[in-house]
Amino acid sequence: MQLIENQEFGGERPLFGLHDAHLARVVVHAGESALKHVKRLVVTDSQFEGKYPFWHAEDVEIAGCRFTPGARAAIWYVKNIAMTASTIDAPKMFRDAVGLTLTDVVFTDAMETLWNTSAVRMKGCRTEHADYLFMHSSGITIEDYVHHGNYAFQYCRNITITNAEIHTKDAFWNSENITVRDSLIDGEYLGWHTKGLSLINCRIKGTQPFCYCEGLKLVNCTMDRDCDLGFEYSDVDADIAGPVTSIKNPTSGRIRCTSVGELILDENRALGADCVVECSDPAA
Repeated sequence: MQLIENQEFGGERPLFGLHDAHLARVVVHAGESALKHVKRLVVTDSQFEGKYPFWHAEDVEIAGCRFTPGARAAIWYVKNIAMTASTIDAPKMFRDAVGLTLTDVVFTDAMETLWNTSAVRMKGCRTEHADYLFMHSSGITIEDYVHHGNYAFQYCRNITITNAEIHTKDAFWNSENITVRDSLIDGEYLGWHTKGLSLINCRIKGTQPFCYCEGLKLVNCTMDRDCDLGFEYSDVDADIAGPVTSIKNPTSGRIRCTSVGELILDENRALGADCVVECSDPAA
């Protein structure tokens, strides 16, 4: 494997088509498409400052690297990319990617990142300013994760999330087959228009959660006091370990909790709605 170390590059396509190489302590300055159409690379302790450094790349390992704000849209149209212990300060990272493994990666500006991706594994990662993260993506496994940014995980399929702290409004909209375990989900309008959303041992915060859901399942979850007007027009099977502030016009299924501050069943309820609400301690 060719070793390229302690060098600086800039301009357009300085390392186009490179393959079977190790880049160590390299700096890629302003320019475009520094490593386009590369294969079988190991990149360590390096810095990327120019736009689009890795496009149409395949079988690349990146460790201990930094992508500055100028390295926007850095990794698109790729296969089999592994990144560890790196910092990404640029938006629009990872698009149209298959086979991503991200470990201990910090995204300081994750705006519009991870779109149209599949077969993704993340562990120990943190995202900031992560609006519209994971649009139209599938086959995602996430552990030990912290997220800040709105509209996350929209139009996604087949996601498992464990031990996460997710601060986002409109999470999981129009998504399918999502399981979240042992996590905090903090944000209004959670899970609207989902199919097969399951939350297990989770804490839920934010107004008007779980509306227009099909096959919604909650197991041993808690809902903070700001979780009002929940479950409107939803099919739900919920075991809630505590009180619920208010429930509005659920459609079908069963909701079990200790108490409900207000159960709203008004003239706007769906025709034939028969959801059962059971309170173990109605006076609580």
